[in-house]
Amino acid sequence: MTILEELIIIGLVVVGTMATRFLPFIIFTEDKPTPPYVKYLGKVLPPAVFGLLVVYSLRNINFYAGSQGVPEMIATLLVIGLHLWKKNMLLSIAGGTIFYMILVQMIF
Repeated sequence: MTILEELIIIGLVVVGTMATRFLPFIIFTEDKPTPPYVKYLGKVLPPAVFGLLVVYSLRNINFYAGSQGVPEMIATLLVIGLHLWKKNMLLSIAGGTIFYMILVQMIF
């Protein structure tokens, strides 16, 4: 790839990122109320995305093959427990990921 092609790609990525960041503020200004369907999507999409991530993460686990699936289930239970305890999504995700990596690298 030439330098010009790399600069064009970087520029397009910057424009795409800026468009996705600024477009909602341009479309939904402060002087008019947010449409009900946008509020509805803002309410239901985050749990749906996390449900999708859970299914995607656990889809290839074969629970009948030795200890496969054990570290995943332990880490999943830790994520659920942390989230119920602290109600902090960053802590839950980071704690579960770190704990899973420790389990996989040192124990299983």
